Amino acid sequence: MTRKIIHIDMDAFYASIEQRDNPELAGRPVAVGSSSSRGVVMAASYEARPHGVHSAMPSAEARRKCPELTFVEPRMERYKAESSRIRDLMHTYTDQIEPLSLDEAYLDVTEPKTGPPSGTLIARALRRDIREATGLTASAGVSSGKFFAKVASDQDKPDGLTVLPPERLASFAAELPVADFHGVGPATAERLREAGIETGRDLQERSEVELVRLVGKFGHFLKQIASGTDERPVRPDRTRKSIGAERTYGTNLSTTAEVKKRLQPLADTLQTRAGQRGLRGRTVVLKLKYDNFEVVTRQRTLSRGIREAGSIYRAALPLLDQLAPLQRPVRLVGLTLAQLLPPGRGQQLQLPFSDEDGS
Repeated sequence: MTRKIIHIDMDAFYASIEQRDNPELAGRPVAVGSSSSRGVVMAASYEARPHGVHSAMPSAEARRKCPELTFVEPRMERYKAESSRIRDLMHTYTDQIEPLSLDEAYLDVTEPKTGPPSGTLIARALRRDIREATGLTASAGVSSGKFFAKVASDQDKPDGLTVLPPERLASFAAELPVADFHGVGPATAERLREAGIETGRDLQERSEVELVRLVGKFGHFLKQIASGTDERPVRPDRTRKSIGAERTYGTNLSTTAEVKKRLQPLADTLQTRAGQRGLRGRTVVLKLKYDNFEVVTRQRTLSRGIREAGSIYRAALPLLDQLAPLQRPVRLVGLTLAQLLPPGRGQQLQLPFSDEDGS
């Protein structure tokens, strides 16, 4: 039986919620995020995007590109509530749901709970349900594999529906730039380009052995996708890989001592977030973003999982020492718990530590 996979992607989710809740913002360029000179855009409305405004852009740059841009402070609890409503609507059709974030998810509707056994018709019905229940629009992609459903959902945004049947996948993949393949970052894309591989067709023409030699095990995946095959299942039990907390500061932090003062509040936040989920983490990651936007990280892996703020803080201090003295003033500090353990596991912190550094 051919699988029927839907990728649902809410259109400018955070910004659309703000425009819906405040009619004065309708039709205007809106950015969700801090408007301060050191803020960052979390989301941009479709009216803002033609001006070059996009997520992760410094707010000051967004303001220069679009002087009429309206900034709105984020309301994460509101976004989470709307995401939960949308997830409930998805469960009307299937319980095979793999959420990727608050605003997107994969659904396997090969054997739906209700409705016709058609991925296209279910996607159309679900988009209608979302619009009627929330006043928000969603774009959808339908295909036999997750990769192709996700790429399809981005073909006709906003409020679009694109279907890629199995017989079109290889030819569709042939026309895609390698940078559009899931998992291909700038470094991998450059490595492939240096080898004369710029499109899916180029991948199709190279042997799997050559691709593995170029990019390691990832070459297997690239060869499969370029050939129109993606057998990865939708995973409703997908586990969270990390829990993080970070903050951008209004004034740069110039000394290690200033950064150190910011670690305890972040550790407190991590304890709360991990405790809410009943999780512990074995790896603590420290992240610094300098004033030139360069990001460095250091991490260490513990023998047991932790979530107590004091333990997180103590594990982070040696990581900060590795970066002392500071190369440049710091604008952002972050802490992350990774290698998460389910409830009941990793209850103690035991020494010694094993250190793993990254940058």
